[in-house]
Amino acid sequence: MATAAIAPHQTLASGAHALPSDLAEAMPAYIAVAHRLADAAALVVRRYFRQPFDVETKADASPVTIADREAETAMRDLLTQLVPEHGVFGEEHGIKWGSGAGSDYVWVLDPIDGTKSFITGKPLFGTLISLLYKGRPVLGIIDQPILKERWLGVEGQPSTLNGQPIRTRPCPNINLAFLYATTPHMFSGANEISFNRVRDAVRIPMYGCDCYAYGLLAAGHADLVVEADLKPYDYMALVPIIKGAGGIVTDWTGQELCWLPSPGDDAEAMKSSWPGEVLAAGDATCHAAALALLDFRP
Repeated sequence: MATAAIAPHQTLASGAHALPSDLAEAMPAYIAVAHRLADAAALVVRRYFRQPFDVETKADASPVTIADREAETAMRDLLTQLVPEHGVFGEEHGIKWGSGAGSDYVWVLDPIDGTKSFITGKPLFGTLISLLYKGRPVLGIIDQPILKERWLGVEGQPSTLNGQPIRTRPCPNINLAFLYATTPHMFSGANEISFNRVRDAVRIPMYGCDCYAYGLLAAGHADLVVEADLKPYDYMALVPIIKGAGGIVTDWTGQELCWLPSPGDDAEAMKSSWPGEVLAAGDATCHAAALALLDFRP
């Protein structure tokens, strides 16, 4: 896929922060890096899609394939070549601190978000790529390599789909909302009770799509995505895309989705520091209504 053009912008996107001047100057180069990562992962994913391969089960009972691992390796190799001083955190190969250990920059990668869709031949998975600056996601890509759809979000700029600006749609009444979650099985205990209150309030609840549902929301085709049991590689790329399209994305208490790992953190320390529940909405009023219904106390 060709690199998508960045639409010019006059004002900050909804909920955006102003970028520091040095980051703003470097951002075009980082956008180019992100597109190269997506292109490299796409070559791997297309090669294996709807082809025979073994499916393994990870320690958390989720499936993984050779395509997941090779696609992440291809992206990591490029990052080592292009920005060796940056950190990298990926679903399949964990965290690696760059030559500038303690750098303000960490790339967060999910080579195939929606592996179950991938292994069953359904093209509603995606490659997720994000760049964190001091723990905040400032750049994000959702790439669907089979349908050749690529969403790009950059802090302070309008989000795009294949280079064209996109916007969320208004939905001031939650009773009219179309809601997505990947599966009802991602909820349990207190978060299931909270989710069910939102599910019962919307017009139509739907399941499936993984990251693709967030892309649909950003493009104005859905109104809410409510999910739990997530990790940073599942959602960091989605944040600048949704914000840049005019939407809102937070955890279930209304806090911004940030994650600031430090060299020396062990796995438990890193896990305890990241949000696990995500609420995305295209309309601020709908987001507020969903947040009130969730009434979540982690």
